[in-house]
Amino acid sequence: MNDDALLPRPPRRTRGLLLLGLAAPLALAGAAFVLRGPLLMSAPTCLAGRWHGCYDTFNGVVLMTLVTLPLAVLVAWVLARRRRAAGLPSAWRLSLAEVGMVHGTVPWVWMILMPGAGAGVVPGRVSLVPLQDLVTMGPLGIVGNLLVFASLGFFGPVRFAALASVPRVLVLGAGCSVLVESAQYVLWLDRVSSVDDVLVNAAGAALAAVASRRWWRTAERAAPDGPRPAPAPAATPAG
Repeated sequence: MNDDALLPRPPRRTRGLLLLGLAAPLALAGAAFVLRGPLLMSAPTCLAGRWHGCYDTFNGVVLMTLVTLPLAVLVAWVLARRRRAAGLPSAWRLSLAEVGMVHGTVPWVWMILMPGAGAGVVPGRVSLVPLQDLVTMGPLGIVGNLLVFASLGFFGPVRFAALASVPRVLVLGAGCSVLVESAQYVLWLDRVSSVDDVLVNAAGAALAAVASRRWWRTAERAAPDGPRPAPAPAATPAG
C-alpha cells in the first residue's frame, strides 16, 4: 500500500504560493548575479561586521538582504511547522506571508531612512507639488519607489482578511509612506520629503496586491484549507 496516497495534497492556492515563494529567491539570485560587481565591493566590509561601509550603503543593505534570505526561509518553515503541529489552517500561506512582509519591506525602509551627507545640519525639505519630482526620479528611482511597499501590498492581503481590498492596500501603502517621509523631515536626514514618493509607494503596494489576488485571505477563505468534515445527517422525524 502506498503511504503517500494517504497524505492530503496541499490546496491548489497554497501550492501556487509555495511555487511563488521558490521563484522569488531565484529572481533575487538572478538580480544578485547582475549586480555582483557593486555587491562584492561591500562584501568585505559587511563580512567584517563594520557598520560604516555596509549598513549605511545601498549595496551593503542589498547584500545583507540576500545573505539573510536563507534565514528568512528557515523562519517561515519553523512557523509553518508549528502551525501545522497545532492544527492551524493555511500554515504555509500565513507563514510565508508574515516573513515576506518583513523581509521584503524592512530593507527598503532602511535605505529610505539612510542619512545624507548633510544629516543633522540641513533642515528638512518638503515637495508638495504632485508629479513634479517624477522627472528627477528617473526610471530607476520610480522602480525603486514602486518596490518599497510592494512586499507589504503583496503579502498583506494574504495574511490579513481585513486587507483583502485594493483600496485598503492603497491607503495602507500611502499611510506607511507618509510616516517614512515625515520621519525624513523630522530627523533632518538631508532628504526631500516628496508627495510623489507617497504616490508611487502607494501605487506599488496596490499593484503588488493585484498580483497576489488569487491568494488573498478573504473571509470566505479564512476556513481551514484541508478537507472539511462531512455535515451531520439530518435527524429523522419521529413517525
